[in-house]
Amino acid sequence: MGETLTLETFRTVVAALGQQATEDIAWSQSITPPTDPDDFALEAIFVICNSGMKNTVARRIFEKCRDELFRGGNARNVFGHLGKATAINDIWNGRADLFTRYMAAIDKLEFCASLPWIGNITKYHLAKNFGADVAKPDVHLQRLADREGTTAQALCERLAKETGWRTATIDVVLWRACANGVINSRTGEIRPSQSGDGNG
Repeated sequence: MGETLTLETFRTVVAALGQQATEDIAWSQSITPPTDPDDFALEAIFVICNSGMKNTVARRIFEKCRDELFRGGNARNVFGHLGKATAINDIWNGRADLFTRYMAAIDKLEFCASLPWIGNITKYHLAKNFGADVAKPDVHLQRLADREGTTAQALCERLAKETGWRTATIDVVLWRACANGVINSRTGEIRPSQSGDGNG
């Protein structure tokens, strides 16, 4: 991979991801804003659970928290991280007001950043899950952008124009490719064959 991630290279990456790319693209292209306070709160809680954790581990924690909250319980009963569990309880208990304020907010990205345990990077993750067409400048995307001397947002916007997909969809595909070892975000190397199936 040269300094610029070309459309041709991006298509190679999509092909290498196969069914996973198909599913990710379909999901990202169809995201809609939260429809009610529960939907809003659960997305925020999911992002908090994912912060700094592998997705497979985070999903199990999220499901335990969700089930506990639906029972009228406390996230601290099932999640040992005091800071995250407290933030989860606060968002769940205040979800009606938070949802109303989010829907009225002009700058939805910054509103996401105002939520407990949502930071300057995770605000992009949450905004994307709420339907905002943004790229999350996580470590992988930032490395790819740095190779082009640009931002993660600009990199994804350029490929979005070339593919006709959302900026957020490009972000999801590139993140998945790095996470699955199709792209080495440190070197920019592309592995069209996943036979080794390592981590990027």
